[in-house]
Amino acid sequence: MTTKLETNEWNWAGNYSYGAGEIHYPESIAELRTVVASASKVRALGSRHSFNPIADSEGVLVSLAKIAPEIEVDAAALTVSVSAGTTYGVLATELQKQGFALHNLASLPHISIAGAIATGTHGSGDGNGNLATSVLALSFIDANGAMYTVTRADTPDFAGYVVGLGSLGVLTRVTLRIEADYKVAQHVYTGLPWVTVLENYDAITSSAYSVSLFTDWSGDTVGQAWFKQRVGDGRAANFPEQLFGGAAALTESHPLPGVSAVNCTPQLGVAGHAADRLSHFRMDYLPSNGDEIQSEYLVPREHALAAIAAMRELRDVITPLLLVAEIRTIAADDLWLSGNYGRNGIGLHFTWRLDQAAVEGVLPLIEQALAPFGARPHWGKVFTADAATIAPLYPKFEDFKALVQLRDPHGKFRNDFLERTIFAA
Repeated sequence: MTTKLETNEWNWAGNYSYGAGEIHYPESIAELRTVVASASKVRALGSRHSFNPIADSEGVLVSLAKIAPEIEVDAAALTVSVSAGTTYGVLATELQKQGFALHNLASLPHISIAGAIATGTHGSGDGNGNLATSVLALSFIDANGAMYTVTRADTPDFAGYVVGLGSLGVLTRVTLRIEADYKVAQHVYTGLPWVTVLENYDAITSSAYSVSLFTDWSGDTVGQAWFKQRVGDGRAANFPEQLFGGAAALTESHPLPGVSAVNCTPQLGVAGHAADRLSHFRMDYLPSNGDEIQSEYLVPREHALAAIAAMRELRDVITPLLLVAEIRTIAADDLWLSGNYGRNGIGLHFTWRLDQAAVEGVLPLIEQALAPFGARPHWGKVFTADAATIAPLYPKFEDFKALVQLRDPHGKFRNDFLERTIFAA
């Protein structure tokens, strides 16, 4: 039975209150189809980890949180089919039990599969595409409540559907590529000199399966470097007491200095299942209420050092508002609205203090500084760029707009955010 609640509810971070008139929690696909068909405007709400209005609606919201995951593994084909509202933590845990794993995970495993792939959310690693690159098939409910499915094998414009921003229908089910389970050991180093990091940036990011650098952009050193070593992948397994000028952490670390590491994934080089190491935070601990704002910009790999230098030059305005920043790498892909469409890149991620006005005041300075490098904003985080600025950054931008018009000609799944960032161009 559908549960309908009045909104006036907030996202996870506490920086955005949904403006939709109501939210529905159907318990079956049949109920969900009825809600979608009867709504004049509708959007799907995932785990509420977006920091902007991308998931909001002028009409109603629907959540798949009460629909069973129904995880179906095809061991021979190395695929898994799962309800789109399932979190990555639930999926990764079940895959581990059956001897399989995903190629990567985001920092938080508590995010929904649908929301993560729709916004191009990613983990890290020179050779690792974002989470959406493992998608092989998608099933949607269209504006009339009918079901349709697209597949990488049989749909010519499949790459336009995956990072779809929720604009092509309500995503109900996803098929993902998986692989045999593997082990990962996580090593943390502190106090890496910036001069050493910049001189050895390629060597640092390629030295492990996944690498993250944490900084507040001030000072002469990077605060922490997290190396997630995939056991047996051919990379050097030696993580000595000193590495790239940094010292190996002797106790487990949180990305924020002085914060307990109790909810972080195990470190100190102790190997464990990929599902227990690829995220920064543990699946068995619920995330906090947030009390933060996040922004991120995806920059081509060839501009990595120049983009980092530009952020360091802005440290006087960035650092006072910042909780922590993270630098990661992501491999190129073919997904039309992916931040890494057609190019290897780095992600410059900012976790801000919960001060919306102040953050929105500094973002134009960051976007201006990164503009020469073709920086693409993360779709699920806070940015100020509009459609006129964003459109030239994506070679398939107009093709995507045409695809949305084909699938949703009357704009049932569009909202103010999409009008500003996509359709106003």
